[in-house]
Amino acid sequence: MIIAFLAIIFGLALLLWSADRFVVGSAATARHFSVPPLLIGMVIVGFGTSAPEMVVSAISASQGNPGIALGNAYGSNIANIALILGITALISPIAVHSQILRKELPILTAITALAAWQVWDGHISRVDALVLLGVFAGLMMWMIWQGLQKKTDAFGTEIGQELEVHAMPVRRAAFWLVVGLVLLIISSRILVWGAVELANGFGISDLVIGLTIVAIGTSLPELASSIIAARKGEHDIALGNIIGSNLFNTLAVVGIAGVIEPLTVGPEVFSRDILIMAALTVSLFILGYGFRGPGRINHFEGGALLACYLGYSAYLISMVFGQ
Repeated sequence: MIIAFLAIIFGLALLLWSADRFVVGSAATARHFSVPPLLIGMVIVGFGTSAPEMVVSAISASQGNPGIALGNAYGSNIANIALILGITALISPIAVHSQILRKELPILTAITALAAWQVWDGHISRVDALVLLGVFAGLMMWMIWQGLQKKTDAFGTEIGQELEVHAMPVRRAAFWLVVGLVLLIISSRILVWGAVELANGFGISDLVIGLTIVAIGTSLPELASSIIAARKGEHDIALGNIIGSNLFNTLAVVGIAGVIEPLTVGPEVFSRDILIMAALTVSLFILGYGFRGPGRINHFEGGALLACYLGYSAYLISMVFGQ
């Protein structure tokens, strides 16, 4: 068990570092090819921040651990909204000015409803997974179109400012892109091995491990970037990281895992995890859309989101010790 714990700690540490290098390298590389900042923020950074979930879930599914794959995706979505946005809003209230993000909020809500419908029958088949990837492809085309057409947007402006601050030569950017991707795969394999060994050793379901340790670990890049953005007053980046990550997790992460290996879904995933994820997504839509002006998540609402996550985590832990 000690080796499994060490593998998880080392795997998470390397995963965080490699994910950061991958995001920085890919964004800087795209900037050298004159890709608009809004497009970089919507697509490239979205891919980068969800890369840990994608690789971990793909490896888990290929090794016959669907619980980790699903738990990682849905658990990361729950952590992104309740834990990360909760902490971020407590540090600095989040004001939403980007029109692009306001368009993405109802899209995320609709996609969450699609995920709930697919999980309802207790199985995500390859057809279901292909539907998710098809919707993801359509979403990518819409994002690319928006990124190329939209001339000014608060989200794109903030991304452009960050790219200027972290500018680097193209060779260095390409180097970190490749190194980050390679180490991302290696660290994900280490993390999955440690998580599976831990689950087997303590008799815990791999779903719970995926919803907790793995989900929180793979969401740490979003936590770090959202807190940093909020402290700088870049509220749209803080929220954009979360919306983009949840879109990618729900569609691409589950879709890739389901294509590799059809996923059997226990009834508790729908009755507990999907419903929590859906409720948080609807709450985010109501708070962030701003029906009577700019959306805003204040200190009180951030505290409520964080309390929801702590309650959810406490329930999962009680289920483990109650077995």
